[in-house]
Amino acid sequence: MTNITFKDRVAIVTGAGGGLGKAHALELAKRGAKVVINDLGGAVDGTGGSTSAAEEVANQINASGGEAIADGANVTNPDEVAAMVKAAMDKWGRVDVLINNAGILRDKTFHKMTLADFKAVIDVHLVGSAICTHAVWPIMRDQKYGRVMFTTSPSGLHGIFGQANYGAAKAGMIGLMNALHLEGAKYDIKINLVSPSARTRMTEDLGVPEDILKQWTPEAITAAAVYLVSEEAPSRQIISCVGGGYATAHIVETDGIYLPPEKQTPEEIASHWDEISSRDAVHYYTDSAGPNMNFIAKAQKHNG
Repeated sequence: MTNITFKDRVAIVTGAGGGLGKAHALELAKRGAKVVINDLGGAVDGTGGSTSAAEEVANQINASGGEAIADGANVTNPDEVAAMVKAAMDKWGRVDVLINNAGILRDKTFHKMTLADFKAVIDVHLVGSAICTHAVWPIMRDQKYGRVMFTTSPSGLHGIFGQANYGAAKAGMIGLMNALHLEGAKYDIKINLVSPSARTRMTEDLGVPEDILKQWTPEAITAAAVYLVSEEAPSRQIISCVGGGYATAHIVETDGIYLPPEKQTPEEIASHWDEISSRDAVHYYTDSAGPNMNFIAKAQKHNG
């Protein structure tokens, strides 16, 4: 088994003042990384701000013999993010790892949610992740090495009641990963997603046994996150994880059917729905050309 190390690597972890981000940052530092501890220090809904949480984590790392600096950049502010990246470059001369973990919650059912609350969550999770990644992208391209992780969620992959804004932001991570995986491949930039679940009031209400709930720790998620930003990491993977359970999630497409022009009507689609939606055979595509090639092959076969 290969020992995963981050010696001589520089990492930026957003939302690292507590929770998952803190666990990720501490583990990276323990394994030799120099770490920028980013945290706006706001409330769960994104209001307010203080660098005290980030400073506490940075001090903890430095006191244990590691190297870390605290940063209070708002991930939705490109100028503040640029300054954060510059601080890392000025101190250590490179950025190898970016973990996009910062996030806020403004949970409400969609009919009660304001558009301001919808946009605020999208801005922090999705746009904020893009802003941070955009800031380090030229550095990673130039040094021909980079590892970027986005934090998605079962809410984005599968849906949940009362989190239309959060689910939309987390699902958007998938499209961002897919494009950046293709654009970064020749520069050894690997892009992945972690889809974590943790102990919450909601999960406690599901009747999960206490001995199992005790395993739903940030550290269980960190194990996957650190692997996904290591030298050995794959790319374009979604690791679903909770309490020691790990799996990969995928977007797949059914094999489908071909209808000739004279039958391309909603009625024909309705009458063939069982064939169209059958999951007896599914495809995993590596880019957007995949489904097109599948249907081209079907059309050619039909046309003889």
